[in-house]
Amino acid sequence: MEMDINRELDSVAHRVEQTRAAAERRGIGPVTGQASSGDGGVQVTVRPGGLLAEVVLTPGALRVGAEALAAQITALAGLATRRAGATMHATLSPVLGPGGEQQLASLGYQPIDDDEDEAYDSPLGAREQRRLR
Repeated sequence: MEMDINRELDSVAHRVEQTRAAAERRGIGPVTGQASSGDGGVQVTVRPGGLLAEVVLTPGALRVGAEALAAQITALAGLATRRAGATMHATLSPVLGPGGEQQLASLGYQPIDDDEDEAYDSPLGAREQRRLR
């Protein structure tokens, strides 16, 4: 089976243009993932791939101690990274067409289900997590 490369390139260019136009209409900016502690004391924003973009701490977040705070930031950065990957997947999969999901998964961009997204495992433990929420 021979592939018409020009036709394929035209098809990809068309899908890219449709996605760009849809994003422009919705006012979409750069892709990021965000996660925050139950009390909002720690907020983390990452770019796709886990590049840390911002960490916001309240004075109350500093009371748990350096080790616990570091663990919480690390856990939230992981969740934010999965969310950014899910956004990249949702944005790019229509453009890439058939087989694109496998390519995205190989880069770590996978959808996450609602249960996984809600299941934040606090490094402070269950008791501390309940108190923070």
